[in-house]
Amino acid sequence: MFKNIKSTKTLVKKSLTIFLLAMTAVMFSSVAMSVQSLRGDSALDSKANKAGKHKIDTVEGGIERNFELQPPMIPHTIDKYRISLKGNGCMKCHSEKAYKKEKAPKVGDSHYVTRDGKTLKTISSRRYFCTQCHAPQTKDNPLVDNVYEGI
Repeated sequence: MFKNIKSTKTLVKKSLTIFLLAMTAVMFSSVAMSVQSLRGDSALDSKANKAGKHKIDTVEGGIERNFELQPPMIPHTIDKYRISLKGNGCMKCHSEKAYKKEKAPKVGDSHYVTRDGKTLKTISSRRYFCTQCHAPQTKDNPLVDNVYEGI
């Protein structure tokens, strides 16, 4: 009697394992058939197309913000600016010392405050890499329609 129970349990375990493996195979094969590559028809070992050059939108007086507390957009080219641990090209015009002479907006006071609320004489390390928040704009057609309306 006990042999029949053990063999029944073994048979159920094997059947369940086979069923789960079959379902997993069906699931992965259907996913693989529906996924398309972002590379299009290009083979994985072919070289990717080089990104096109975009004309930077230069706006005298700056670009209007779309919402409150939006980081200002960069209204000029920044191709030759370098931001590294040794220097920040943006600060040549936007620093406390140079902004009046360059007729450029001064870096916000918040950029001199540390995470702990301490005000520094130089820009805080957490705000040092400007292009993490600020970006130049291009004169390209949008990829999708935008119906957002700012305040």
